[in-house]
Amino acid sequence: MTLSGYISLHGGHSGEFCCHAQDGLADIIARYIQMGFRQVGITEHIPPVHSKFLYPEEIVQGLTVDHMYQRFARYFATIRQLQVEMADRIRIFAGMETEAFAGYLPHVRHLAAEFSPDYLVGSVHHVADICFDYSPETYEAAVRACGSVEDLYLAYFDRQFEMIQAVRPFVVGHFDLVRIHDPDYTNRVLQPEIARKIDRNLDLIKDLDLVMDLNLRPLAKGEAEPYPTRSILEKIGSRRIAMVPGDDSHGVVQAGNHVDAGIRLLEEMGFDTQWPVPRLLEIKNE
Repeated sequence: MTLSGYISLHGGHSGEFCCHAQDGLADIIARYIQMGFRQVGITEHIPPVHSKFLYPEEIVQGLTVDHMYQRFARYFATIRQLQVEMADRIRIFAGMETEAFAGYLPHVRHLAAEFSPDYLVGSVHHVADICFDYSPETYEAAVRACGSVEDLYLAYFDRQFEMIQAVRPFVVGHFDLVRIHDPDYTNRVLQPEIARKIDRNLDLIKDLDLVMDLNLRPLAKGEAEPYPTRSILEKIGSRRIAMVPGDDSHGVVQAGNHVDAGIRLLEEMGFDTQWPVPRLLEIKNE
């Protein structure tokens, strides 16, 4: 069984459940319906496992790890209710976006058991337990912790490989997010040692029959191309790995943006645009 038409399997973050997003979740889903989506995946960020992983805006709001967990529980209660209420207008998949910080694997396993998501998006935002994509300053901190930009890339793709092996996410999120504050990323990903790790990770994704996220968030920020970059997209295509658009939206005005352009890009590159149906895969026990 497959899905067709407009789709996003990564995004739908809302101001109700994410401090760096805006608007209510029901309003965001209503926007997808208005745009002609017949299906959408909502993938809220998992709560942190430790207070050191709280974001500055969460600290400013006085949130704690426990507050974040309770908010995440409210997210799942809300998304399950919306699945029922909106079933005649749109098919909603209730997902969650993982992290890969210290202690993440038992944490993800516990959350999956507690909330029974329809599927997972597996993402890496931290290297050396620094959230490198938060700002240019935290990116530079991660570079210093690793030793160089090249070493940051190597550490990122190693952590991603580990996460894919352990979590088995249905969707591998924004594959080359590590490029976010690197103006020379198109050349960097071609460097032999980095390219070998990219190839290794793509081979694992292929072996596990996972799906990759054509993440359109960079287009919403005025950048030239989505995640992953063109040279990696070509490698994905040659392996015949499934790709599905993700708007990575954080509010009503972003919902569904650039999905049409993403689908056209996939069609032009020969990807199948009959989308696989999200499902929860087995997370590694140890």
